[in-house]
Amino acid sequence: MFEGFCKESFNIIYLLILFVMGLVVGYIIAIYRRWRFENSGEALVRHSLEKYCKNKDAHVLNCITLRLEDGSTTQIDHIVVSTKGIFVIETKHYKGWIFGNARSKAWAQIIYKNKYLFQNPLFQNYKHVKEVQRIFEFLEPRLIHNIVVFSGKSTFKTPKIDNVCYIEELIPTIEKYSDDALTLNRIQFCVGRLEYMRLKLTQKTDLEHQVYLEQKFGR
Repeated sequence: MFEGFCKESFNIIYLLILFVMGLVVGYIIAIYRRWRFENSGEALVRHSLEKYCKNKDAHVLNCITLRLEDGSTTQIDHIVVSTKGIFVIETKHYKGWIFGNARSKAWAQIIYKNKYLFQNPLFQNYKHVKEVQRIFEFLEPRLIHNIVVFSGKSTFKTPKIDNVCYIEELIPTIEKYSDDALTLNRIQFCVGRLEYMRLKLTQKTDLEHQVYLEQKFGR
């Protein structure tokens, strides 16, 4: 009888372990799929920025992971360093209707009457901007700009927000700034510092960062 009880308990524990492992694996796969989907949007933005920078006194860095002072990491989709200043760019590859304003903590995405909330990308990118400002403490904060670009088939249903644009509006958004923000020597120095400070990108580093965002902000 005792032996049967132990065997039954073992089977229950074994099933629970399998269940938990299934949840963990499913969670990681879901994050990875979302990572692949969002990266397709980042690729579109990257190609647009690289084409732009070829004919300008500008340089683009993509997928930059930086170590913060508290030991955590932050990942920036794109940084453009040019004579017009430094542009910290967050990409959102979303579809559907988008509702949001500059001050709200959360924005909404509606797809076929289904509503999904996501963190205000301007707030999300503001953390990136502050870190870039810390790295370039010798630059005036006004020279470092917060830009959010939507690369998917999305439509804004709320009034236009400054420096939030569709992908076809990204280059004109950058071009509206004057050309006297940074000299060529300063551009080279800033690019060199970013290349030195960025962490080596690996799938493990990127996945860990995605898990951190999921735990802190949800979707």
